[in-house]
Amino acid sequence: MDVRAPARTWGGRTADERRVQRRDALVTAALDIWLDSGWAAVTMRGVCQRAGLNDRYFYENFADRDALLAAAWDQVCVEVFADLAAVVAEHTGSTPLEILRAAIARAVELQTDPRGRARILLADHAGSAVLEQRRKTMLTDATDLLIAAAWPYLRPDVDETAVRMSTLAGIGGFIELLTAWRTGALDVDTDRIVDHTSAIATQLGAMFLPPEIIGG
Repeated sequence: MDVRAPARTWGGRTADERRVQRRDALVTAALDIWLDSGWAAVTMRGVCQRAGLNDRYFYENFADRDALLAAAWDQVCVEVFADLAAVVAEHTGSTPLEILRAAIARAVELQTDPRGRARILLADHAGSAVLEQRRKTMLTDATDLLIAAAWPYLRPDVDETAVRMSTLAGIGGFIELLTAWRTGALDVDTDRIVDHTSAIATQLGAMFLPPEIIGG
């Protein structure tokens, strides 16, 4: 008979729960510093000081700074993708272009979110191999998700490679547009960003969607 000893607790939490809490505190501190001063300002000492933890707790959870940056990025990416997926789910029954417009509007809105975390995904990551690779992976994942969502509506004879190229171009252009807008290089309001991007999406969609969908 396997009798396991009950988990010891401190302050009402088990050791595993406290470790998760410390890890969350380190990631949150990293994100706060990142938003204030950029990813390069995220250091082990700075994060520990901000989280109120000593070095050993950092290495309890992360091998090095790159591992922490990757964890912080992954958390934001999961949050943003989940947010956009929820928008799509809320618009079940709408046309593909209506769903896409709603997702575009939410993506624009996230760039001005007071929490600011979505901006991390579009910031300049030059100099960090781990973040540059994650940015590339994010673009690929976003492309795959958009194609999968659109596939049931596309014409039967559609060229899948052409769809992928156009989707990549559309997402990549949208990211650059948001970056220019967020950094002040483009002085327009959110409605114009959404309207213009949705119009481009309609033009791209006309290449692959049946006429009755494009026409509404």
